[in-house]
Amino acid sequence: MTDTLADSKTARRAMIDSQLRTSGVNEEYVLARMLAVPREDFLPAEKAAQAYIDRAVMLGEGGHLASPLFYGKLLLEAAPTPEARVLVVSGGTGYLAALIAPLASSVTEVTAAEAAARQGAGEYDLIVIDGAIEQLPDGLAAALADGGRIVTGLVLRQVTRLASGGRIAGQVSLQPLEDLGIPVLAAFAAPKRWTFA
Repeated sequence: MTDTLADSKTARRAMIDSQLRTSGVNEEYVLARMLAVPREDFLPAEKAAQAYIDRAVMLGEGGHLASPLFYGKLLLEAAPTPEARVLVVSGGTGYLAALIAPLASSVTEVTAAEAAARQGAGEYDLIVIDGAIEQLPDGLAAALADGGRIVTGLVLRQVTRLASGGRIAGQVSLQPLEDLGIPVLAAFAAPKRWTFA
């Protein structure tokens, strides 16, 4: 058992040194959280060996554990504060909520389907989405307090990008930051438009 724990911590340190630091993720609070939370604890036993690879681990029913780099960049951009009320839209594992929980005042975790159907009333200072979305539903946007922030993956022209935005004067807008490989959340698909073949 001790060897397994030591191997896990060694794998997390290697993930930090080879995947995060080399990509500009160097903030101590991000590295400390990613070192503290074992990724394999959020995977089924048969997929645990894939916990520290540099890409997403896909699970059944549309779930995933995204790449370490996505979570590192997402945490860096989100920068949760001790007084923040955070809504986490889960990718199906609970890993992102576990990373954020000690950094914020409160964390509420919902599934992608629950978030897509949500009707909010400005109760969250920060919304983080564990995956890429094609559109942000009005009800979920309304859950963001005025002056609040949202960090998510965003699908633009079939490319996934990390994006960040905020709610100002009742409007929420997202700005793409950088291209990243991010699993797409089907619950946030945009309606298909008719096109010429």
